[in-house]
Amino acid sequence: MRPVLRPATVLRPVTSADLDRFDTEFAGPDGPGPYQWFGHTPTLRLRGLLDERGLLGGDENMLSVTVDDTLAGRVEWFRRAWGRVETSACWEIAIGLFAAHRGQGIGTQAQRLLVDYLFTHTRAERVQVCTDADNLAEQRAAEKAGFVREGRIRRAQWRAGAWHDQLLYSALRPGPPARSRPA
Repeated sequence: MRPVLRPATVLRPVTSADLDRFDTEFAGPDGPGPYQWFGHTPTLRLRGLLDERGLLGGDENMLSVTVDDTLAGRVEWFRRAWGRVETSACWEIAIGLFAAHRGQGIGTQAQRLLVDYLFTHTRAERVQVCTDADNLAEQRAAEKAGFVREGRIRRAQWRAGAWHDQLLYSALRPGPPARSRPA
C-alpha cells in the first residue's frame, strides 16, 4: 500500500498579487465565511504596510498560506497583552482560507506552522486564538494544532448585527514553565 501524500502547506511573505487575490476572495460574506465577515473594509492600509515592512515585524503581521505552491489564504498575528504590554504580551493568531481550501486540514497545518514560526522567531511565551462559539471547524482545527481551550468570552464580538460569544484557546512555549511566585 502506498502512503497518502498530503499537500505541502507553506507559509511565505505576502506579495502585492496576494493582496489583490485576498481582495477578490474575501470581498463579500461568502468569501471569508460566516464567522469572519465584518462588512467591507479598506485594504489600502495593508498595502501601505506591505510596502513599508512587508507585513512583518510589527504588532499586526501576515503571511500567505500556499498549498503545493498555490495561494490558499493567509495567517495573521496581532500583539495582545494580559497586563502591561511591556511584560505580558502574547500573539493572537487568525486564519482566512479560500473556500476551495477549507475542510482539508490545511488550516490545522497552517496554524501549527505559524505557532512554530512565532516560538522560533519571537520571545512570546503564549500564542492564542479566539473563535466563535459556533465555529466547530475552527475549534477542531485549533485543538488539532495543539491549542488548549481555556474558556468562553461572553458577547465579545460584534458581527452580523449581533454580539457573539468567543472561545479562547492557547498554546504555550514548549519546555519547562516559567517561574512564578507561590500563591
